[in-house]
Amino acid sequence: MNKKKQLFISKPLKSKTRAWNPSTGRNNTGQITAWHRGGRHKRLYRDIDSKRKNTNGIVVGLEYDPNRSAFLARVFNPDKKINTYILAPSKIKKGAVIRSNSNRTGLQNGHSKILKYILTGSYVYNLSVIPREKGKILRAPGACGKILKRTNNLAKIRLKSGQYRWFDIRTIATNGIVSNQNHRFIKLKKAGQSRWLGKRPIVRGVAMNPIDHPHGGGEGKTSGGRPSVTPWAKPTKGLITRRTKIIKNNA
Repeated sequence: MNKKKQLFISKPLKSKTRAWNPSTGRNNTGQITAWHRGGRHKRLYRDIDSKRKNTNGIVVGLEYDPNRSAFLARVFNPDKKINTYILAPSKIKKGAVIRSNSNRTGLQNGHSKILKYILTGSYVYNLSVIPREKGKILRAPGACGKILKRTNNLAKIRLKSGQYRWFDIRTIATNGIVSNQNHRFIKLKKAGQSRWLGKRPIVRGVAMNPIDHPHGGGEGKTSGGRPSVTPWAKPTKGLITRRTKIIKNNA
C-alpha cells in the first residue's frame, strides 16, 4: 500500500465536527450580496485548535478538510484521552510528537511556541497578530514566514507576500510550512466540479438583453459604447483618471 494512503484517515471525528449552513451569498433578508455562489456539496465543519495552547500528543494521521485547502493533522493526547485537529505542517509523519507552548529552541516541525523561542532564520506559520490570540495569518497551503531579525521585544518576519512586518516577541507561531503545497497546481476537470465547490456560472454582460445589462443587446456583439460597467451602470475598473482637457496657461 502507498505510504501516503496509510497516513490519511478517511472518516472525521464526530466530536470535532458540526453542521455549517453557508449563506450562499445572501443576507438576512434573502437578497444576494455576493454573486455566483451556492449549490455546493454538503460538508461538515471541523473545529481546529488555532490558539495551540494545550495541544500535545502524537500524530495519528492526516485528514482532508472540505472547508480549507490545507490538510488537518489529528493529534491524540494519551494523558487526557482526547483528539485535536491542527493545521498540518508539511513533511509530517505518523507517530510524530506535537507540543504546544514549548520552551525548547530548535527546529521542531509542528511545535507551537512564542517567537522568543524560535530560532532566527526558521520558517513559521499560523502566526497570531497580537499575544494571547489565535493564529490568523500564514494559514494557506504552502504559506510560511521567515524570521529575519529579533530584538528584546520585537521580531521581524518576511511574510508570504514579501512584506516585512514587526511582531511582538510574545506572539505565538508554529514551526514549519503549511501542508498541501501543490494545491495551486490542481485543475478542475469539468464544469460540474466547479459547481461542487459552490461556484455558480458567470454570465457576460454582452450576452444579456438590454433590459438586464448596459452591455446587452445589439445586432451581434456590441461594446456598449462606454467603459466596462456593472449591471447598475457603475464603472467596474474605477473612474477615469485621464485628463481629457488641455489646461492652457494664462501667461
